[in-house]
Amino acid sequence: MKLSEIKQLLPTLQNVEFQLENGTFVPEHFHVTEVGIIKKNFIDCGGVVRNEEVVNFQLWNANDFEHRLKPNKLLHIIQLSEDKLNIKDLEIEVEYQNATIGKYDLDFNGKNFVLKNKTTACLAQDACGIPSEKQKIILRESIDNSSCCTQNSGCC
Repeated sequence: MKLSEIKQLLPTLQNVEFQLENGTFVPEHFHVTEVGIIKKNFIDCGGVVRNEEVVNFQLWNANDFEHRLKPNKLLHIIQLSEDKLNIKDLEIEVEYQNATIGKYDLDFNGKNFVLKNKTTACLAQDACGIPSEKQKIILRESIDNSSCCTQNSGCC
């Protein structure tokens, strides 16, 4: 989800709720402790230099049970961050701590924001020798045994 998309959704919502892909909800009393830009400059295993940039939201379970972040407050935080940090319309990455700090993509299911699990991947598969997935062929069992290849028939 891009920053422009969340900015369009927030005014239409009564509450801001985040849930993990497995259906578990982030506690209602979470705080957004950071909105910023994360820049990653790296070289992949194929030797290609890459640059990535995302908007980062950090969610924190504060044990502040009276706190509820409202959509207009989050929109204000985003707008302030855009002004102060010159944030562009980039993809959003969310940091949230379960057993350890996790990084998630952001989606919306019509009611709640969904923290989508991120996965790793090789960005240079053609350069580092990873074989492409072979096409799977389903072989049917022969119904007529007489049509089977016989030894030395040359058909197998």
